This record gives sequence, structure tokens and C-alpha cells, in this order.
Amino acid sequence: MSEFLLYYKRPDPTTWVYLSSFLTIGLYFVFHRFWSIRNLDIVLLILLAPGLLMVHEGRRRHLREMESGEIATRGQTDPEIESARPRHIVPSPLREQDSSDSADRPISADSASVLVTVNVMQEADTESAGQTNSVPPTIHEETNLPLVTERHALDERLEATSLDPDQTETDAEQSAKQLQRRGFILLFAVEMLILIRLMIDPLMVRRPLLDPNLTVGGLYFISICLFIFMMVNVATSTPRMGVWQGPELGPGYALMHRLPTITTRPVSQALGGEEEPTADELDQSRRSWTILAKVLAISAHLAIIVGVVLIGNRHFGNLRSGVGCALLYLILPYTAQMTGRVDHALPAALLLWAVLSYRRPVIAGVFLGLAAGLVYYPLFLLPLWCSFYWQRGVRRFAVGVIVTLAILGVLLTFGGTDSLVDHLRRMFGLFLPTKEPRGIWGLGWDPRWRLPVIVAFGILCTLFAAWPSPKNLGTLIGCSAAVMVAVQFWHGYGGGLYIAWFLPLLLLTIFRPNLQDRVALKVVQRGRSELARQTSTGGGIQTV
Repeated sequence: MSEFLLYYKRPDPTTWVYLSSFLTIGLYFVFHRFWSIRNLDIVLLILLAPGLLMVHEGRRRHLREMESGEIATRGQTDPEIESARPRHIVPSPLREQDSSDSADRPISADSASVLVTVNVMQEADTESAGQTNSVPPTIHEETNLPLVTERHALDERLEATSLDPDQTETDAEQSAKQLQRRGFILLFAVEMLILIRLMIDPLMVRRPLLDPNLTVGGLYFISICLFIFMMVNVATSTPRMGVWQGPELGPGYALMHRLPTITTRPVSQALGGEEEPTADELDQSRRSWTILAKVLAISAHLAIIVGVVLIGNRHFGNLRSGVGCALLYLILPYTAQMTGRVDHALPAALLLWAVLSYRRPVIAGVFLGLAAGLVYYPLFLLPLWCSFYWQRGVRRFAVGVIVTLAILGVLLTFGGTDSLVDHLRRMFGLFLPTKEPRGIWGLGWDPRWRLPVIVAFGILCTLFAAWPSPKNLGTLIGCSAAVMVAVQFWHGYGGGLYIAWFLPLLLLTIFRPNLQDRVALKVVQRGRSELARQTSTGGGIQTV
């Protein structure tokens, strides 16, 4: 965006947390009804940001300390061995401006094992690099430290949950992990409150109309501007190729495991931030995956925004609430932080369009089947949705889900029949829970306690098959959001961070009116078999 807007810089995530909080309060807080559920919902949404920020800041500090350790290790190695290792030099813009006679070394190494050397120090600073300073370095000073890392080795160590017997951690690394742990605990606490709020939502019959504190035109303008800024960040950001492949990424579709992460919001440009890979680090195949990831991320967010607006207009009968809900989704710091995560946004878009198409069970089943096939966890929504369609449309809904899952399974055969069974097992989560999880379960919590959490989650999904009864569109949206919130507590691969899976549904639950009359028996179209049965019955009566 700096090419179009003079002196534009992406706001720091911490700064954006404050700005977005003020915007959220100013646009959605009901000042004339201070003690209202709407204001409580706004506070809960704002409280998601501190925990998310703590997790990412802890990861940045952890990576920074590991890179510092790699620097020390490189300095102690034999110079002959070190000189024999392949290196790749990423010149700094400062060095390009100050020294015109510097040239890059030739590259003769595979991108999987390439070493990245970043030297942004001035020569005068290099002479005094060995001197110690009691004052902690600032972010600007940290940026001017030399970085010599094996990118893949650091990623593997950062994501590892157990240390080797001969591997030790520094106090700074332990402090960074502790910060991550506190961030996850804060996220889980807020998500538990959100889960309780969603569980009691069916009991809230009186739902007064509380529109945003802005006209529809103003909501449209801010939404379009924010969307353009975020999507341009996705298009211009560089990817971070996924290191972990296979079951380490958790259950889901094989395609989702091959897509890179588009890092749009690094916590800082300091040591431990994301460094842009050069053209030699990404071969043509990886560039294709990068383009696909960017297209899917932008399309998914566009589908979420359009879907929310259409649901507000068609099903809620209130365009202003739909646009306000879409704007709130864009304002929240989570959306800016995870804009480039396809595994976050794409399932959310599919679930949202399943709700939008709830009057047509086959189409709703197709969207829900796609979401379940890609990331596995929406499979646990099937008892709830089948219960909603039980009086009318359950067969058509089941056909849509089954056919979609079958097509996704057939597409896996193009990768070879040898790995088809493994892909199917991963797609449907047919393996034992991991003993080395990530997230909070790898930062101090005993993974064995995931088992009772999984059992409680299964009981919750079974409960939604019978309660509330009868189900309407409002309970379908709220209970679907509750299931996806409950997934976070036992998700062994970063649970708590996949907020997009329930965020659009949560926003619709907050803004929805009373929808007790939107039951399947009244709004779902009749199937051909039902029409034929009704016609034959009517014909018999006329004959008598």
C-alpha cells in the first residue's frame, strides 16, 4: 500500500488492538442501555484480542531467542566447516543504500536446507558487537542484530513440544513460553464465557432491535475500505512455507496441509519477525501454491462478508444489522492478524454459506460437507443439523453431505492409491489423539486431560441433537457457533486460535432478531417425494 498511499505503514498489532477497541465501542456500544447483553457481547469480543496478542508475542520472543542461540552456535563452529556450508544472503536495504560495491554470493544449495544470513548492522556497530549492555535492547536495536539461521530447523524447534535430553532452554525461552501459556489461558477463559453465552442464547426470547451507531452508508464505506486494505496486505505479503507435513498438522484434507501461511501481520520487524524469502528460496511449484493460498484467502474473506450481509438482509430482514455485523468482523484484531490463514477463513466461509442456504437442504449439505472434508471438525455439527431438518429435508441434507465427502475422497486418488488410505484416515480423523500436541496442551498442560474434554465435547454434540426442541434458524446459528467454540478446548494443534470458525456465527447470534418461526417445517421447500405423496393422497380423496 505504500506505493499508493504516501508514507503508509501497517499499524503495529498492539496499536490496532487499541484502535479497533475504540472503534468497536463507538460503533456498537449501546450507551443508552448500559446494562444490556449487547454491551456484554462487545466486551467479550474485545477481550479476545489480549490473549491472541500474548500468544503471538510469546512466539516472536521464543523464535528470537532461538535465533540468538543459533547465532552463538554458528560463532563457535569451525570456520572451515562454516565456510563450506551453503549460504544465501538477503541484503538489507540500508546496506544497499550505503555500500554500492557489495555483491551477493552465488547460491548453490537446495531451498529446503538453505541458510539465511541477514546482516543489517553497520560496520561501526560490528566492532562493538561483543560488548555487553545491561539495558535491554529496543526493537530497533534488535533489528540491527545479525541473523544466521537454518529456517527449517528453527521452525521445527519452535513448534516442538518436547525437548531432546541434551537440549536445554534459556531463561528467556522459558519466559517466552510462559507468555504463550498465559495467552492461551486467557483465550480459553474468554472462549468459555462465550460458550456459556451461546448456551443460554436459546432462552433469550426478548431481543430488542439495537442497530449500530452509524448509518448504512457509513458502515458500507468503512467496510469496503478495511476490506481493500486487508486484502492488499494478503496480495503483497510473502508466504511462510509450512514445515510440518502430514498428520503433524492434525486431521483434515491434504490440500489444506500443502498451502503456505500468508504472514500479513508480523508482531515486529525485529529479530524473530518474518523475513521475506528471496526468489531463489521459492521454486515454481511453491510459487503456484502461494498464489493459490492468496486467492483462497481473499475469496474466503469476501465470501464471509457477502454471506453475513445476505443473511442479515434475507433472513433477518435488516440490512443495517448485516452490514454492521460484517464491519465488526473486519474491525476485530483477530481478522487483521489471521487474514492470510486459509485454514481459518475458508471453513468459516463454508459454514456461513451453509446457514445462508438453510432453506435448501441439499445446498446446505454441500457447504457443510466441504467444510467438514477440509478441516474435519465441522463433522460434529451433523447431529445438530440433522435434528434441525428432521421434520423435513433430512434426507436431502444427508445426500448433500455424503456426496460432497465422496467427491473429496475421489479427488484424493489423483495423488496415488498408495497414500489414499492415509489421506482418508487424516481427512476423517481416524487415528488416536496425538501424544505431542501443540498450543496450550504442549505448554504445560498434561495431554491426558484432553480425553475427558473430548468426552464432554461428544456429550455436548449429542445434547444438541435433542435440545433445544423445536429448532429454528436462531438456535441453529447459535448452537453451531457453540460447537465450534467447544472444539477449541480439545483441538490439539493450536486450539483457541481458530476463532474464525465461530466468529461469523457468533456475530450473527449477537445481531439476530427473534427467529422462532423459522423452523424447517415452514421454511424448507418440499422434496419431490413429499410432493408426489401429497399429490397421490389428494387425488384419492377427490375420487372418493
